[in-house]
Amino acid sequence: MEMIILIVVLLGLMFFMSSRTRKQQREAQQFRAELAPGQEVMTGSGMFGTVVEVDEESDVVTIESAGSRTRWLRAAIAKRVDTPADEPAEADVTEQSGSTGTISPAGSAPAVDVPDDLSGLDSAQREYREQQRKAEGDSGK
Repeated sequence: MEMIILIVVLLGLMFFMSSRTRKQQREAQQFRAELAPGQEVMTGSGMFGTVVEVDEESDVVTIESAGSRTRWLRAAIAKRVDTPADEPAEADVTEQSGSTGTISPAGSAPAVDVPDDLSGLDSAQREYREQQRKAEGDSGK
């Protein structure tokens, strides 16, 4: 009797696990079928880009990333990426200067200094902490 209960429980678990997997597969298939130009996506290998063209006949999606276009099988597209409205997109990075690699997104206030090597890291951390203390002191008054 105990053996029958154990078998029934195992069969029930297998059914629920397989139904969840089938549901996820259906959702992924539906997402890939609805791909359209202009959508931000990520491939299964982790590449981010914008869909430029979808070739329904050959099941190939053309993605533009960092100014270059690449072709991917539709099945290689893992998920859609939504960029938050309050953060600038990658394409909005407009300024890069200096040997320390200062990058400031378009429309943002302070630039972030990124040292080229580890020797400047300690002083950069010290400067950052001082700026944070000053900012906390200004906002606390």
